[in-house]
Amino acid sequence: MIRFLINIAISLVTAAIGLLVTSWVLPAFHLQASGFVIAVVVFTVAQAILAPFIFNIARQYASAILGGIGLVSTFVALWIASLFPDGIRIDGFVGWVLATLIMWLITALGTWLLGLWWLKGRVEERRDR
Repeated sequence: MIRFLINIAISLVTAAIGLLVTSWVLPAFHLQASGFVIAVVVFTVAQAILAPFIFNIARQYASAILGGIGLVSTFVALWIASLFPDGIRIDGFVGWVLATLIMWLITALGTWLLGLWWLKGRVEERRDR
């Protein structure tokens, strides 16, 4: 249960960082302060639900795209988050592509790095006992 909650926290943090960084570096990505929390939660929930679902569909019907599952689920999660008012808005095809790439990169690296940091802390904690 604790691992599940930590994974949720890591996903929320990386989504928040990803949305902020994307809005700072990509002019076509618009993030409203009033809808920031909603955008983070919707993106995180959509990503958590969509990634395994898209993986299973791709594995069954299009195994050639298995490597791009993270990108596809990130794109769809961004699209779903953009449907909520006062959250995010992405302009143009290039904006969508770049926003997907930036969000995917930040959330993937962030999840990996924060997971390693947490695991390292747990190993040191057990070693000290």
